[in-house]
Order: sequence, then structure tokens, then C-alpha cells
Amino acid sequence: QLVESGGGLVQVGGSLRLSCEVSGITVSRWAMAWYRQAPGKQREMVADISIDGSTNYVASVKGRFTCSRDNGLNTVYLQMSNLKPEDTAAYYCMVPRYDLWGRGTQVTVAS
Repeated sequence: QLVESGGGLVQVGGSLRLSCEVSGITVSRWAMAWYRQAPGKQREMVADISIDGSTNYVASVKGRFTCSRDNGLNTVYLQMSNLKPEDTAAYYCMVPRYDLWGRGTQVTVAS
């Protein structure tokens, strides 16, 4: 089970940290990913973190978002800074190996 939290309403330029608490799967043993879906748009991968801790980001968030993992808490994070209106979306964490998804958390960036 994956449970996202930390979303909310933030002003342009603000920051949020999303959390994905994972149960039933050990996050250190599998790659994890964050996706987002804005109204009327396709879901897109925002960031992923591999077993060795290396990360990848979609170009639009590079330098602003950071994906990390706390193995002790079995939790994955997405630190988002300098938020823009186009970052408004529902954000989901998932486990690619099992195609397992959380229910998402809404991020709204107000201009």
C-alpha cells in the first residue's frame, strides 16, 4: 500500500514536500517513482529513484524538485521548490516493478 500526503495550496514560488508512506514493500529494494496528472492532461513521470539512490527528473522540474528515500521509515519524498502554476496536478507515487499506485495528493499552485 502506498499513501501520499503533503499536498495542498501554495503560492507561486513556494515549496511543498510530498511523502509516500509504503507498506508491504521495502522501498530500498525497488525503484520508486512520482507521477503527476493535471486536469485534461496525460499522466507524466516527474521523478524516479533507483535502488542505488540515483534519481531522474522530467526536464520541467530539474533543479526545483528532489526525490529522496528514507529506508528506515520506508518512505519516499518529493521536495518541491519554486513551484509554478503548471505544477498544479494530482501527484502519485508508484512502484514500477509491480505497477502499484497510491491514491494521490493534490498540489495547487496559485498565481
